[in-house]
Amino acid sequence: MNSSVTAAGADQTNGALSAGNEGARADVPVYKLIVATSIGNALEWYDLIVYGYFAVTISKLFFPAHDATVSLLMALGTFALSYLARPLGAFVLGAYADRCGRRASLMLSIAMMTLGTGLIAFMPTYAAIGVWAPMGIFLSRLLQGFSAGGEFGSSTAFLVEHVPNRPGFMSSWQFASQGASTLLASAFGAVLTGALTQPQLESWGWRIPFLFGMLVGPIGLYIRKYVDETPAFEHDVARKRQAQAVGDDAGTSPVREVLRTQKSRLLVSIGALVLTTTANYMILYMPTYATKQLGLPPAQGYIATLVTGFVIMTLTPFVGHWSDKVGRIRIMLAAGTLFFFTVYPAFAYMNAHASLLTMMVVMLWVGTLKAVYFAPIPALISSLFPTRTRATGMAVGYNLGTTIFGGFTPLAVAWLIASTDNKLAPGMYLMVGAVVSLTTLLIAKTRMGVR
Repeated sequence: MNSSVTAAGADQTNGALSAGNEGARADVPVYKLIVATSIGNALEWYDLIVYGYFAVTISKLFFPAHDATVSLLMALGTFALSYLARPLGAFVLGAYADRCGRRASLMLSIAMMTLGTGLIAFMPTYAAIGVWAPMGIFLSRLLQGFSAGGEFGSSTAFLVEHVPNRPGFMSSWQFASQGASTLLASAFGAVLTGALTQPQLESWGWRIPFLFGMLVGPIGLYIRKYVDETPAFEHDVARKRQAQAVGDDAGTSPVREVLRTQKSRLLVSIGALVLTTTANYMILYMPTYATKQLGLPPAQGYIATLVTGFVIMTLTPFVGHWSDKVGRIRIMLAAGTLFFFTVYPAFAYMNAHASLLTMMVVMLWVGTLKAVYFAPIPALISSLFPTRTRATGMAVGYNLGTTIFGGFTPLAVAWLIASTDNKLAPGMYLMVGAVVSLTTLLIAKTRMGVR
């Protein structure tokens, strides 16, 4: 295992040096690279948050049932099942990025994502078209899931390959953009639920955030159209052509290579993601949790998550820069350990003293720990894979982890609370996620030499 990772590291080092020799296009402003890549990841996360935040309203309009809990579980189940398309999108779009370029994959993924968001925004309700309404929502979420499956791997590879000497800082903007999405979606939730009556919200108000997301897509598509391919990818393409010219086999499928020779790296990617992806989707579920379990007004749940979005948006790039100096594993182990020991008491305190203030304090703490653990992950995962399979490896690892442990989190937590009558289930769920991720990081550090 050590030798395989060492070989991968050597491949990456050579790729980075070659990229530097090729000239890491100093004429391309760093901010333009960050905006071009982060806007798609932001749109992906924004759509997910909006769906989760308005899950109660969506459940009434598209998944009516005799019981409100059953209706909500159906809406959250659709949310979870749509994640099954993400691994497929990871394989297809990740391999497309490794064969045809990061930029080409980024253009395709944001176009499909925008289409999926638009379909939800204009979907007629169950009262208008019957069973076609929930089916339409499900198909829209499948399209969003498929497109999101290739977004993370392609965009992160694009960032770290353009600026290979600062992978932690550059790739951390992927997750900082998720904080901005949380902030924006929470603002929509707070304003709409506070300003509109329930009939207005159910009639047309819930569509406004989706319409906004649909309008962001073309902006991202335009920006991505005018950025260059990464030097590392172009160098890898030239290397493959040279190999083919002399008769060497340079046409191995990226998917086949990842599954045959890089399985241990995939497992590390998935395991490291468990804590952060469960925390992500726990935050997404919090407005529903505030209303259903804490008895707080809907607007207060959104206001509390505003704090989390702000912390993630502002803190993540600083931690990413820090990880370039001291290493990824050390930072993540510290944050994960604090997560394990404090998240359950935090939920217990929030339930014992349910109020907007206590929820804001808890979400501030969760957001801080999440940002510190979250920020180094893209650079960590990118370091596990060589240039020729980086987008595929990252996309598959990220989306398998997100699908298995993230997309099902709101449904799992809602079911756990309903079946056990324990409002502290979210805290226990996050503790389990922390154990899995911490164990993975220790194995990666001791057996694979990852730092």
